[in-house]
Amino acid sequence: MDGDGVVGLGRGAVGVVAVVTPVTSFGRSGVADFVLQRASAVVLAVYALLVFGYFLFGTVEPGGVAAYFGSLPMRIFSTLALAALAAHGWIGMWTVGTDYVREHYFGRSHSVLQAAYQLFCLAAVFVYLVWPLSVIWGWGR
Repeated sequence: MDGDGVVGLGRGAVGVVAVVTPVTSFGRSGVADFVLQRASAVVLAVYALLVFGYFLFGTVEPGGVAAYFGSLPMRIFSTLALAALAAHGWIGMWTVGTDYVREHYFGRSHSVLQAAYQLFCLAAVFVYLVWPLSVIWGWGR
């Protein structure tokens, strides 16, 4: 491996393999991110079906809805769904940032723009995670 983090394939090889360790990747590898993205999508789909099913077949009065979403199992599953949404969103936004905020498009300032983009995305994911959790668990009441 040379100083640029590139591993050669040997004499006569056709190409090189780049060793990249993304610091802000959620799963620390492409395969882990792929699996986490798909697993979080399944959790979100099950949660959406559960909520849709309740509104289709359950009591749609304010007291019934409050009791349904206020029950401990639904609060726990809502927390799991929010964690899945945060992971899913972060991986998606990270992928967009690393694919489209590149030196090829933005020149030498791409690293500053990419850091600003990731900081903005991190702040958005944090707000979209903490605010609903404060509602679900009643923080600040």
